[in-house]
Amino acid sequence: MTMMMGGGCFGAGMWLFGLLTVVGVALLAVVLTRMAGGGPATGGGSGSRASRAREILDERYARGDITTEDYQERLQALDQR
Repeated sequence: MTMMMGGGCFGAGMWLFGLLTVVGVALLAVVLTRMAGGGPATGGGSGSRASRAREILDERYARGDITTEDYQERLQALDQR
């Protein structure tokens, strides 16, 4: 009977370890997804911000808001970042 009691405590410890392992794997998946840029809450790296800046610059040039010289100058500045 004492063996069952000891096994019960060990079983509870294993249950807790299993739960922590599942939570850890889930967190790792979330972190890797965000780093890969696959989530809406992506803080993103400078690459995603530079890409968005390029899109805005292209839109402004297409609308005629900026001249060709302005576009090329700003594009060069973005590429240097």
